[in-house]
Amino acid sequence: MKRDLGDGYELDDDRTRIDRDAVYAYIGGESYWAKGRPRERQEELIDASHRVVGLYKDGRQVGFARAVDCDGAGFVYLADVYVLDECRGRGLGVELVREMVENGPYAGHRWVLHTRDAHALYEKLGFGPNERLMERGLPAV
Repeated sequence: MKRDLGDGYELDDDRTRIDRDAVYAYIGGESYWAKGRPRERQEELIDASHRVVGLYKDGRQVGFARAVDCDGAGFVYLADVYVLDECRGRGLGVELVREMVENGPYAGHRWVLHTRDAHALYEKLGFGPNERLMERGLPAV
């Protein structure tokens, strides 16, 4: 899949096109959810993902999302979604997530994600609270 969004922006789910250096720079260096994540771990997560979608501006990676089919029976986890600050405010995050969850091989599946600050974006695409979801965090070190 390759989808033109206008103004030089496009979405593409070709995993060989992912600029892993750019993804690592943002997720491991700037993101609130995985700052400090080791490069090797980021590589493993991309490789283990069942689908990745990149957002590009004139060929340069400016956003990313990945999905993991958790149980093979219709439960998919959305992770590591970002759009660079300089590209925000254009609806690109919505289009990135829309492409991931509404198109492609997992469109008919249930999706789950974690976010601290993007609730409004995800609500536009049908995400909402679920009283049955529980989480166990990592043990304190």
